[in-house]
Amino acid sequence: MSDTATFTCAAQLLGAVAGRYGLVAPGFRSPPRVVGVQRTIRRRQGGGVVAVAIKGRPLAGVLADMIEGIVVLNQLSLAESCTLRTALWEEVEQLLQSTPQPAAFSRAILASERVA
Repeated sequence: MSDTATFTCAAQLLGAVAGRYGLVAPGFRSPPRVVGVQRTIRRRQGGGVVAVAIKGRPLAGVLADMIEGIVVLNQLSLAESCTLRTALWEEVEQLLQSTPQPAAFSRAILASERVA
C-alpha cells in the first residue's frame, strides 16, 4: 500500500474511533502548510484539521501524530486521553503489521525488477 493510501486508511479508521467515542473526528491532510514541522492542528468551529508530514517518515511516527492530533483537538482529560489513545492504537495496529519496512520494500522492488 502506498504512503498516501495508508494515510487515507488510517484517517478513516481513526475518525471512526473518535466518532464512536462521541468526539470530533478531524479532517486530515498532508503535508502541513508550515514548513519544517511534522504536525499542525487548526481548530475550527465544530472541528478542525490535523496536518501531518508523511514523506520520509516512519509510519509509526505519522500514526502517533495523527492520534495526538485527535487528543489535542478534543481537549481531553488525562484519563480520557489514555483511554482514547489505547483505542486508537488498537485500531491502526494492523497497518503497522501489514506495511513493509523500507528495507524489505526496497528488496522486493529490486527482486521484481530482476524478474522483469
